[in-house]
Amino acid sequence: PASYDLEGIATRAGGGFWLVSEGAPERKEKPTQNLLLRASARGEIEEEIALPEDFAAKAVNQGYEGVAVTGAGQDETVWIAVQREWKDDPKGKVKILTYKPFSKSWGILYYPLTAPAAGAWMGLSELTYLGDETFAVIERDNQFGAKAVKTLATFSVKGLKPAPFGSSDIPTVGKTLLRDLTPDLMKLGGYGLDKVEGMAVDKAGDLFVVTDNDGVDDSSGETQFFAFGRLAK
Repeated sequence: PASYDLEGIATRAGGGFWLVSEGAPERKEKPTQNLLLRASARGEIEEEIALPEDFAAKAVNQGYEGVAVTGAGQDETVWIAVQREWKDDPKGKVKILTYKPFSKSWGILYYPLTAPAAGAWMGLSELTYLGDETFAVIERDNQFGAKAVKTLATFSVKGLKPAPFGSSDIPTVGKTLLRDLTPDLMKLGGYGLDKVEGMAVDKAGDLFVVTDNDGVDDSSGETQFFAFGRLAK
């Protein structure tokens, strides 16, 4: 449907996909909600999962950006990266949401963002599962060029239990820098793109990253695709 703003995709162990659609709840005309979507292997949408209404009211326009999945059957867990702080978040921390389809239960962890430069903002743009309870994210600001912050980071959830909705005690993950992407973006001496938004690791352990050209008037229209080779864990 045209109302979807798809931002992330992950393969389910039993076949099919999980996708996330970023909402725009603050938009004056035709506001949309953040949605978790279960799709068949053919891409047919089989289920739309919205946040509980009282929790969704805390969302802002920059919401769901990445999705990953772990486990299968009763143990299947969907992990969702939220791009920026929502109304109920402390400054500098964004939500990593969890959803268990079997029990239809939600949970929250916090991810600590790097402090942005004056006039900029920082957020997450992707979430990828690496195995062994470890995830990779794209953390980026909204700036261009050699001084912009575009990084890959990893975090582990070992020993962490996501807090239930409404909890005042939400665990914060610890992050480790995996790669500074700004030199890669500037290697050709060009524009220094803003939106590093896609990441995947294939079965061989090779890492791929792609930018989003946005297709709009204030973008150069360029897309850069990086093949970084074997991921060093």
